[in-house]
Amino acid sequence: MLRNLCLGLLVALVLASAASAKEWARKMFATTTHDFGHVARGSKTEFAFEIENCYEEDVHIADVRSSCGCTAPTITKPTLKTWEKGAILATFNTQSFLGQRSATLTVVIDKPFPAEVNLQISGYIHSDVDFQPGSVAFGDVELGAEATKEIAVSYYGRQAWQITDVRSANDHLEVELGEPRKTGNGITYTMNVKVKGDAPAGPITDSLTLVTNDSRLPSVSVSVEGRVVPPLSVSPASLFLGVLKPGQVVTKQLVVTGKQPFKVTAVKCDNAAFTFKTTDVAKKVHLIPVTYTAGQSAGEIQQTIEIETDLARGGKTCCAARGTIQGDAKGSPTSEGSRF
Repeated sequence: MLRNLCLGLLVALVLASAASAKEWARKMFATTTHDFGHVARGSKTEFAFEIENCYEEDVHIADVRSSCGCTAPTITKPTLKTWEKGAILATFNTQSFLGQRSATLTVVIDKPFPAEVNLQISGYIHSDVDFQPGSVAFGDVELGAEATKEIAVSYYGRQAWQITDVRSANDHLEVELGEPRKTGNGITYTMNVKVKGDAPAGPITDSLTLVTNDSRLPSVSVSVEGRVVPPLSVSPASLFLGVLKPGQVVTKQLVVTGKQPFKVTAVKCDNAAFTFKTTDVAKKVHLIPVTYTAGQSAGEIQQTIEIETDLARGGKTCCAARGTIQGDAKGSPTSEGSRF
């Protein structure tokens, strides 16, 4: 009896440990499920499962497997340092598969500890709707400028198919839907999709939802991608200062880049523990040393560094500075792990 009880306790401890190990890894993902909904055959259909390392140790993604050929996974950044972000990019194979499809993506992590996280993908691929091209791809758009792309939506069937509405959650996109044109075996709409001039800097990762009069296909989505590029960019966008001891001094470097020569007129931060070095020379690339002196109190460092230049439009940029002043306990996956 005693032996059976001991074995039972041992099994329970092992299972609890495995569940805990899986949970610390899952906490790094913003979401673990995604439904593409209704998509057209041949359309570019992707979703990025974002992952952020919230631990002091480096995280290494060794592999990712898919349970179905309908979805191909890609690791965008295998090694993530503290606060770094990456993604598992899931690409739906709309060329070779039709109908309702689903897949489980198994993410294999080997450092700092072995763990696996399952990501779920689903969607319905239709053969009677086609997009040409397969997505609305803007590429780089200058901040403040407008850009327009054309896409053709074709339906192959007998019924009087109609697009009744086009919806987007992005207020910076505008769509003009043309009149339907009859073709030999169906109907085609032309859409002009515009990025408006008030779109903020950063990536465009969105989709348009086409609402139809077809009860079998009430809506279908097409992806919209691109990037609104500001006159200035700063690298890294998030400056990691490290895990520091009280009183420790560390110097990092920011790289500020512009499309035309400019001067850095000021670098500001609300925390006096930061100091900066700049030059009074106009050039396209500026290297700015950032020196930080850690205080005596343990805790997280979270500050914003603002960089001002003499450019007339878009002449300001900023980056986040993060780090930790070490105390008695360290954040790690074995002790709940999160630094937040």
